[in-house]
Amino acid sequence: MSISEQQVQQWNEELKDASPRQIIEFALEKFSNISISFSGAEDVVLVDMAQRIRKDVPVFTLDTGRLHIETYQFLEKVRDHYNLPIEVMFPQPETVQKLVSEKGLFSFYKDDHKECCGIRKIEPLKRKVATLDAWITGQRKDQSPGTRADIPVVQVDAGLAAPGQMLVKFNPLANWSSERVWNYIRTNEVPYNELHEKGFTSIGCEPCTKAILPGQHEREGRWWWEDATKKECGLHAVNIQE
Repeated sequence: MSISEQQVQQWNEELKDASPRQIIEFALEKFSNISISFSGAEDVVLVDMAQRIRKDVPVFTLDTGRLHIETYQFLEKVRDHYNLPIEVMFPQPETVQKLVSEKGLFSFYKDDHKECCGIRKIEPLKRKVATLDAWITGQRKDQSPGTRADIPVVQVDAGLAAPGQMLVKFNPLANWSSERVWNYIRTNEVPYNELHEKGFTSIGCEPCTKAILPGQHEREGRWWWEDATKKECGLHAVNIQE
């Protein structure tokens, strides 16, 4: 299937006011070689919606080796709840070993998080999406003041595509608020990460994630020692305009 950037832009215009389920249905209708990216937080809403459309929608997740134990337990809970195989992508052990040997386990507190995220998250993700024509993510506009406010519901992912690859990214929850996500989770009795009950909102690796206080923005607990407007690990690098 040959897709142009103009066609993707047209899809975004057609779907900009569509419901998340309608966007997922559209994505699955257009692409057979597609997968849901499941981060182990509230992306489970995507899994739940997709399961109600089709039981065989592929799902993958990234295991950085630094996740909270509650996140690992949550992944198994989702796997069991939906009787769903989840493909787990791991970083290259040689690259992780080199980083830790040269800079230790917490170099990101001094150098910023980009190098560690590049090794533990971006490389495995690029390896995965290189095999796909499209992927589905749980990005929302209200998640980040500086990088996600303008995300479309469909876009060309030039940030992660391999050379010569046309990679399409669907963001079905782009127009939903955190409140709407949690209303869906509660109403449909969808499993969720227990860390959400302990003050964690945006959940990543254990050393780089902390609980937030009432009134703080949900991503203030991620890489809290860095500039609030650049809180992206690189998974959605196409959001950042230099």
